[in-house]
Amino acid sequence: MIRIDAMWLSVEPVDMRAGPERLLARVVQVFGVAHAHHGYLFANARGTRVKLLMHDGFGLWCASRRLNTGRFVWPVAGGVTPSWTLTQAQFDALVRGLPWQRLHELSAITRA
Repeated sequence: MIRIDAMWLSVEPVDMRAGPERLLARVVQVFGVAHAHHGYLFANARGTRVKLLMHDGFGLWCASRRLNTGRFVWPVAGGVTPSWTLTQAQFDALVRGLPWQRLHELSAITRA
């Protein structure tokens, strides 16, 4: 089991041909440092693919996911925040293609 203490999402799209070294350079550029046991998520410009880079204290792990239909719900680049912090529930929803940014408001029914 790989331990991930914090999950970060990069808003700017990334070329999905990027390997672990290039993604690591992007992490350092965007976040300043790659912390051990932190995960860093990147998406392509169309929002159909994501890559997760994780530093486990000894080396790098890189995983990718592609949606056959639809797109991942991703923040729009060009805003004030170049990155977001995700909870475990938000990460789980994001990789399934669900509206992870609205989990709190979707967790309770307010109208019948």
